[in-house]
Amino acid sequence: MRDPRYDILFEPMKIGPVTAKNRFYQVPHCNGGGYRDPSAAAQMRKTKSEGGWGVIFTEQTEMHHTSEITPFIELRLWDDADVPMLAKMADAMKEHGALAGIQLAYSGVNGPNLYSKEVPRGPSALPIRTFTNDPVQARAMDKQDIRDLRRWHRNAYKRAKQAGFDLVCLYGAHGFGIIQHFLSTATNQRTDEYGGSLENRTRLMRELIEEGRDAIGETCGLTLRISLDEVVGELGFANSEVRDMIEMHGDLPDLWDLAHGAWEDCSGPSRFKEEAAQEDLVSGIRKLTSKPVVGVGRFTSPDVMVRMVKSGTLDFIGCARPSIADPFLPKKVEEGRIEDIRECIGCNICITGDMTMSISRCTQNPTFMEEWRKGWHPERMQQKGASESVLILGAGPAGLEAARALGLRGYKVALAEAGTELGGRVARECRLPGLSAWGRVRDYRQYQLSQMPNVDIYFDSRLSADDIMDFGFENIAIATGSTWRNDGVARAHVVRMPINSSMPIYTPDDLMAGTMPSGRVVLFDDDHYYMGGVLAELMARQGAQVTLITPSAYVSDWTRNTLEQGAIHKRLAGLGVDIVLNRTVTSVEAGGVATACIYTGVERDFPADAVILVTSRLQDDTVWRELQARQLDWAAQGIRSIKVIGDAEAPGPIAWATYAGHRYARELDEADIGDALPFRREVAALAAD
Repeated sequence: MRDPRYDILFEPMKIGPVTAKNRFYQVPHCNGGGYRDPSAAAQMRKTKSEGGWGVIFTEQTEMHHTSEITPFIELRLWDDADVPMLAKMADAMKEHGALAGIQLAYSGVNGPNLYSKEVPRGPSALPIRTFTNDPVQARAMDKQDIRDLRRWHRNAYKRAKQAGFDLVCLYGAHGFGIIQHFLSTATNQRTDEYGGSLENRTRLMRELIEEGRDAIGETCGLTLRISLDEVVGELGFANSEVRDMIEMHGDLPDLWDLAHGAWEDCSGPSRFKEEAAQEDLVSGIRKLTSKPVVGVGRFTSPDVMVRMVKSGTLDFIGCARPSIADPFLPKKVEEGRIEDIRECIGCNICITGDMTMSISRCTQNPTFMEEWRKGWHPERMQQKGASESVLILGAGPAGLEAARALGLRGYKVALAEAGTELGGRVARECRLPGLSAWGRVRDYRQYQLSQMPNVDIYFDSRLSADDIMDFGFENIAIATGSTWRNDGVARAHVVRMPINSSMPIYTPDDLMAGTMPSGRVVLFDDDHYYMGGVLAELMARQGAQVTLITPSAYVSDWTRNTLEQGAIHKRLAGLGVDIVLNRTVTSVEAGGVATACIYTGVERDFPADAVILVTSRLQDDTVWRELQARQLDWAAQGIRSIKVIGDAEAPGPIAWATYAGHRYARELDEADIGDALPFRREVAALAAD
């Protein structure tokens, strides 16, 4: 039964000639599949339609070959050959009553054209702006180029309509779309009727939307996605000018889709961006137009959503990451099951799929992008197999997810935790600066398990191999996690680092347990993800004099894929952390560390009172190895299977652990597939010679 407080979220809303059944609006988002894995992307969006979303959009769709963003894998609508793939996606989106939207992108100065080999085009002649700093420049578009661009858009509109889409969004946000490039004086330095004044800089936007309405406006809604503030200084398209532009052209599109600045600003992780972080930038814009407004802000709370609507800030609740974490979020609100929502933790692991050109993952929702590939559904599990019972050692992310999923299948599950709380590494890491939202990984599963009479949880239960052999469980999952190494072994050192025994050595586990160094602290980060940066922040806030040394050219290098590397560097620098790049610690001495430049070998010493090693982890698999040694005894004890999962098998990000737990639960008692692929894929068809 739906709580009446949330009735406003389920009001039908018009977008031009079409009507959305509610205010839940899945804004365009990447998924790592794109044109390479279209069926996987289609099934993922179909699942959201089943989950109750009123509007569902594709990711960025390249609408012409003269502007493409290889190596990144999005969708393409280059010619008629792309229509069947997109039609399959539109049909999937609409199957359960959602409006199907496609986001058309002409990337301008963001499109290096590494695949098409076309010369990039932009408002002015400037270097291409990409994550990879490609050594390519765009040429300034002349009047014929602009006429061509308008014609290409008209062609794309018609193809989008042919594919069955209800909504067409023009992408002019995050620095990625040609409309933003014309709007911004940072990229538009023209002196003709398309440059200079705001009215001139909006001319192309106006022409594209008006011509789109002429082409498909009777049956399709036209939306415009723009940045709320470009955040690039005086020449950028600032929030004040955005408001002037909307007031000038308030009724031009059928809906205004508002997103903050660059992608890093709009989709920053929870460590740096709270829910509804863009509210101040959006507030008041709705009064400037008679058309509906959608905005984003990693909305997970229905109460916050209601406030955004009732305050007149937004008409639609835009969600990308929350719709990934829980595709059934709207349906759970509608059915009064708020406690069952899998809230996005804002870790941005989903974005890494796009940044690494791979199938995306989600820490909270292991079924994301596996709906077609593996047939996984976020809310349904198959019935249990031939066996009855499962013992899971370890209540970290892998163990918790395995217990939850196995409980849904109908197994009798015992979850044995050596400590006194659930969550494993998540319980420890969510206490670090900025990571409190990560506790939702534990909280969601803890509640779900509390509702399952067939799952029992035992604390203070550190079990030996003898205990396990004697208990009588048919299946055992070893999810005992991992511990951080204190010997420096990782990438720079594949064997133990020379360490003077008189120097106090700390690991992330020590700090998370409350054992803190003080004074001059050197932190050596050869892990390159978030841990080194967050521990440097922790120590600096505790008053330590911190020097962070890393062999990488970036602090917390891999977080470039989670859109937070710049924010991490800025925060650490602001806290006074001395950041030393491109340098490895060669040895730990009595009074400090010896280092060498990774390129030249030039040595330099750094004094220290203590050293923190953030290098790599060792899997805690002792019990697993002991049980493996007794495999011949399993059958006599009634044991059908023993498997190690998650960090206990091979340490990785938290999303890898929840995936491992879910996969174990899915595959238990299923037929052995031998050497067959464990997922479906699409292989390119060979064209005729």
